[in-house]
Amino acid sequence: MRKMALFAAAACLAAGIAATASAQPAAAPQGAAPPAGAAPAAAAPRAGGPGNRNALPPQDEAALRVKHPELFVLAPVSHSYKPARTAWGDPDLRGMWPTDSYGGLFLERPKNMGDRVWLTDEEFKVVDARMQASREAPAKETKSGKLGMGNWVEMTGAGRRTSLLVDPKDGRLPPLTPEGERLNKLGRSSWMDVRGQPFDWVTDFDSWDRCISRGFPASMLPFHYNNGLQIMQTPGYVIVNLEMIHDTRIIPLDGRPTHPGITDWMGQSRGHWEGTTLVVETDHIREGAAPINYATNGAPFGNTIPMSPKAHVTERFTPTGPNTIDYQMTYSDPAIWTAPFTVRADLTRNEKYKFYEYACHEGDEQVRNYIVTSRIRRAKEKAAAGQKAAEAASAAAPAAAVVPAAPAVSAPKHS
Repeated sequence: MRKMALFAAAACLAAGIAATASAQPAAAPQGAAPPAGAAPAAAAPRAGGPGNRNALPPQDEAALRVKHPELFVLAPVSHSYKPARTAWGDPDLRGMWPTDSYGGLFLERPKNMGDRVWLTDEEFKVVDARMQASREAPAKETKSGKLGMGNWVEMTGAGRRTSLLVDPKDGRLPPLTPEGERLNKLGRSSWMDVRGQPFDWVTDFDSWDRCISRGFPASMLPFHYNNGLQIMQTPGYVIVNLEMIHDTRIIPLDGRPTHPGITDWMGQSRGHWEGTTLVVETDHIREGAAPINYATNGAPFGNTIPMSPKAHVTERFTPTGPNTIDYQMTYSDPAIWTAPFTVRADLTRNEKYKFYEYACHEGDEQVRNYIVTSRIRRAKEKAAAGQKAAEAASAAAPAAAVVPAAPAVSAPKHS
C-alpha cells in the first residue's frame, strides 16, 4: 500500500484513528455563548473519510426544539467591545491566534441535527471526555518514552457548536454544480489514495502534497498540527502569518486596485475597517489547491474540490474581548458551488504559542516513492493480467487432433 506524502500521512492517520485529535477547554466558546441552559457545543461527524469516531447518539430533535429552543439560536456578533488602538489609530488585532483552539470542531453538522446550533449537556459530556483524553495524550506519551500521535496532533479544542458552518442554516456544504462535480472527479491527490488513481508525475499530486501551499481559504481553517496564526500590523497593512507551509498574507488597507492577470496561492487581498471590524476581500486565487482541505475535520473526502477564477472570499475579524476575535469567512464560487457558504469561529489569543520551522519540501520524498511504487504495481498488474489471459486462451483452445503414426516402410534393396 502506498504511503501518504510525509505530512499527509500524519494528518490522515490522525483523522482515521480518532477524534482524539479533538480537545476543548470549556472556557473557549465558539461564536456567541449559548443562552442559559444551553449546552456547550462539540464536534460533528466527519462528512467524508474513513469512519466516524465522533458520532453521538441521536436525539429527539422535535422535542429538543420545544424544550430547549435556545439550542437552535446563534447570537449575532457582538460589537460592544472596544479594543485597544495601535499608535496610528487602527483597532489592535496583533498577537498569536492559533486555530487549534477549535480544531476539533467539525466543518459540517450531522444531518440529523438539522439547524441545531448547540449540543445538549449529555452530548457535551461525551465529547468533553474524549477531548480530555486528547489533552492528556502528549504527557502520557512523553512519560512512557513513546512517540505517537499524542505529541503530533495539536488541536486543543472543538468549540461550543455543532459545526463551523453557520450558513446554510443546516450547517452543511451546498452541492457542487455539474461542472464542479466533473472537475472534482478529475482531481488528483495522494490523500487517502483518491479513487485508486495512478501516479506518474508531480502533476498527479495537489499543492499541499508537494509542499507548495495549503492554499486559500483552506489555510485559514484548522488542521491537526501547525495551526499557528499570527496577526501583525503596520500603518496601512495587516499581515496574517501562517505556520503551515510558512505562508504569509499581506493585506493593504489603502484601497488600491487588484492586479488583473496575477494570481497567488493566498489570492490578492484588500482590507478596510468597518468600525472595529477588519473586512478583507480576496480574489485572484491561484487554482490547484482545494479551498477546503480533507484534513479539516468534517471536510469532504479526498483533497480534490476544484476552484475557478470566480472564487471570492469575504472575511470579517471582529474583536469581541481582549483575547477573542470573532472570525467569519464567506466563500463564493458560482462556477463550482450552487451557493455561497459561511464559517464562523472564535480565534483565541495564546501568546505562549510558538512557530517552528515547517521544513516540508526538504524531506518530502514520498512524491517520488508514490510514482515509483505506482509504476511497479501497474507493471505487475499488467504482467499478471497478461499471464492470466494467456492461461485462459490456452485452456479454451481445442485439443490437438491425434494423428496415428504411419507404418514403417523399409527402403528398397538394390543389387
